[in-house]
Parts: sequence; C-alpha cells; structure tokens
Amino acid sequence: MDALPSYMKLDLRHFVSLTYVARFGSFTEAATQLGYTQSAVSQHVQRLESLIGSQLLERSAGGKSVTLTPAGRLLLQHAETITGAMQRVAVDAGALSRGAAGILRVGCFESVGSSLLAPILAKLRDVLPKAQVVLTELPDDGDLLQLVESDQLDLTFVVFPMPDGPFATETLIEDPYVLAVSKQSPLAREDGPVNLDDYPDLPLMSYAHLRTPHTLEARSGRPGYRSRVVFRSNHNATLLDLAAHGYAAAVVSQLAVLPERADVHARRLSGIHPRVIGVGWHSRRTLSVMAQAFIDAAKDETQGYGFAASIGAPTGRNSAANSPATDGGPPPAR
Repeated sequence: MDALPSYMKLDLRHFVSLTYVARFGSFTEAATQLGYTQSAVSQHVQRLESLIGSQLLERSAGGKSVTLTPAGRLLLQHAETITGAMQRVAVDAGALSRGAAGILRVGCFESVGSSLLAPILAKLRDVLPKAQVVLTELPDDGDLLQLVESDQLDLTFVVFPMPDGPFATETLIEDPYVLAVSKQSPLAREDGPVNLDDYPDLPLMSYAHLRTPHTLEARSGRPGYRSRVVFRSNHNATLLDLAAHGYAAAVVSQLAVLPERADVHARRLSGIHPRVIGVGWHSRRTLSVMAQAFIDAAKDETQGYGFAASIGAPTGRNSAANSPATDGGPPPAR
C-alpha cells in the first residue's frame, strides 16, 4: 500500500498553533491563550514545517518574537480557512443537537397553508436560518395527528376539539365560518351576519372528509343541513369557484376567503361555532429548539388576527387566545 501523502498527516492542532503564533507574534503568548505548553506549540509548528517542507516562521535574535515567512503567510491563509470551517462545523453540530438546525416535519391543511404558513416560515427563518421545514398537507387534521402519533410528523396544525391521544397543543386563532356566494346573489347585497335557517331553500356546499366534530351539521347542531348540501370538497378554491358561478352557496372558514376575491361575497354565519386552530405535537416527545421556534413564530404571526363582524382583513388580537372557549373550542393545552 502506498504511503499516505504528507498533507494527510497534518493535525488540526498544528494549524491552530500556527494561527495563534501569527496572531500574537510569540510562542509564549500563543501557548498561554491555547492552554498548551510553549514546547507543545513549538513542536506543532515544527511538525508543520517538516510536513510542508518550508520554513514558516522567522525567530528574532532574542527568540522572543516571530514573524511569518512568505510560505508562512501563504499557509496561514489556508490555516485560517480550515480552523474557521471547523468552528462552523462545531456550531452547526451543536445547533443540530439542540434542534436549532436540521429538519422539522410540519403538517397543515389547505386554509392554513394558503394564508398563514408562508409568513410563519419567514419568521422562523429570521430566527433559525438553517432550519429546514418539510411540509405535509392533508385535508383532515385527524390524518395529520396520526402521522404525529407515529412519529412521521413533529408538529401539525389542528382544529379543536382534539381527539383522544397523546397530544399537547397550543391555541393560535379563532376562525369563523362564512357563507360565500356569487356577487350576483341577492345575499351579496348585504354585509351583516346571515343565518342559514332563514334561507331553508338555499343549496349549500361544504367540506368533505372531516373529523365528525368539524362537519357543518355538527358545528351548527342542525343534522337537517345534511340534506341541503349538494356538493362537498376539501379544496377551498373548488368551493369558491362554484360559489362564484352561482352553483350553490359555500360554507367555508374565513381564512379560506382571504385574500378577498372579486367574484365572491362572503358573510359571517351566525349559529355556527367558529373553529379554533392550533398546533399539536406528541406529548411524550420533547420539543426541539426548532419546533419551539416554529410554535413561537405561529403564535406571533396569529397574534394580530381577530376577525371583525364584517368580512375583511383581520384586525385586533386573537380572540381564541384571550377568551374562554366556546362549544367546539379547545380544551386547555395538554
């Protein structure tokens, strides 16, 4: 087997000693700063000179100070690059072990993904620029919670009330339900809240494949609404497009109609409990620094959301975080 090339025998300590001797101009001071003996620092530099095949330092007549030779100045540039890279490795490895870098797996559903997720990720990047977030979008938070329980997701957005399971939660925002209709609909002539019971012949569209507490019938306490629903979809764009063309009125969350569309008029629904959105994780797993930073970013982003009675941009503070939960609202964080 061929002998190793000389550069493969270099030791990081050799480069560190050279950089400190060059910085302080003295073997004695370099040794003090590094916590080595002076003879150890001298041996490191001598070993470098032997392996490189060039003199790196000029000693003064009294031996108390040193200066770099041209070869020493050249090698110092590489030594600083190498030691700097190793410092970054140490920082990144430490961040990874603390959860401040690496991959965070987050689940979401469409209305959160289209309205809240991008600014939350921007806030997270401001705090942890090395964080990588892998997203999974599914229509039903129940399926996302199963992925949390099986350790395929670290966090997920959820809608309260939560199902039984090993979950901890943080409340974020109250998201009222609205009725979205075509701009040509008579219902588009007013802006105030509307009650579906006042329009018994109005055909409806709503979400499909939701956990039972989140269906239109369960939220309203009106099982009879089931017969009025002519179409179900978990895609907000589909529901709103059909509403815009007058196919039926869409019962969707208010986040689903933000930003406002020019071809759809939305009115707050009375008699239907708002949904309360939060973030959930496995209660028996310790949150990483990155996961906690994501939760903090989500709380910060939703802090300013509080929907006024008429449809429009969110205003005020998050009422879900500052008032007792209504029926269908969240239990205390577990």
